Order: sequence, then structure tokens, then C-alpha cells
Amino acid sequence: MSKIKLLGLSGSLRQASCNTQLLREAGHLFEGSELTIADLKLPLFNEDDETATGIPPAVQTLSEQIAQADAVLISTTEYNKGISGTLKNALDWISRTRPNPMIGKPVAIMSAAAGRAGGERAQVMLRNCLVAFRPRLLQGPEMLLAGPTKEFDEDGHLISDTYRKTLGSLMEALREEIR
Repeated sequence: MSKIKLLGLSGSLRQASCNTQLLREAGHLFEGSELTIADLKLPLFNEDDETATGIPPAVQTLSEQIAQADAVLISTTEYNKGISGTLKNALDWISRTRPNPMIGKPVAIMSAAAGRAGGERAQVMLRNCLVAFRPRLLQGPEMLLAGPTKEFDEDGHLISDTYRKTLGSLMEALREEIR
């Protein structure tokens, strides 16, 4: 049996991003999967640029990766009570590609943020942003990682049993959704 293809979208571009670490840990807990972290270093969306030159190659690649994945994982940080500009820009660009690569696609969301709510407000905004894509968006369990810089060991694995169990349960729910 071939491995399940997961595509991870991290709302943070930082080299040591906790959201990227969280995606990697999700891929680790989702046994029998192959996780690819998408490159969201995209040009800023501008409809004039799109009209002049079309969909940028990096955006087309991202759209194709989404279409080819069995499921999408999105991990967002929380900036000013919402998702990052990086993630919003990627979603804006993806919405311009045809056909819609996320329609009916299983999607699990999670967040890692410095605040004590672990990115809860960003997840609410992200859920609203995803409505237009019509994915099969998992409703839970909610993976909200608060104070994430202290929650990973030197190998990038979650230290807390509670967080590891929650993420594992989310990955199991995603596995069921893929079936």
C-alpha cells in the first residue's frame, strides 16, 4: 500500500518556526504518511500582476501539490488576533487557481502561538477563510499549542503527553476522513 500524501502549510516562514515543527510532528504521528511542507514564499497577491503575467509558477506548483495530496494540514501562528499575512496571501493566490484544488479535500488545522490560548482566534479566522474553498474541514479535536517554544524537545517532538495525545487524535480523525 502506498503512503498517504500529506501537504503541510505553515503560516510562519521563520527557520525555527514552531508551526512548521508542529506540522512535522503531525506527520510523524500520522504513521504511513509522507509529509511535504509547502513553500509559501510567494509574491504578494496583486490582481494587476495576475492579469499581466498570470498565476506565478510558485503558486501553480502549490496548487498542484494541494490537488495531489490526500489531505492538507495547516498550522497557523496568531498575529494580531488573526492568521499571518503569509498564510492569507497563500490562500488568496490559491483561490485564483483553477480548478479549486481544495474542494472536497480533507483539511486539518492546528496552531502554535505564544499566547495562552495557543492561536484559538487565528483558527477561527482560518476556518472562515477556508469556507470558500469547500474542503472537508475537520472540526476537532482542536490542537492549540500555547507557549510553543518550550513544548518541543531537541528532536522536534512534543514534550507534553496532553499535546501529543491531542495531535495524535487529530491525525486519527484525519485518517478516518481520508478513508
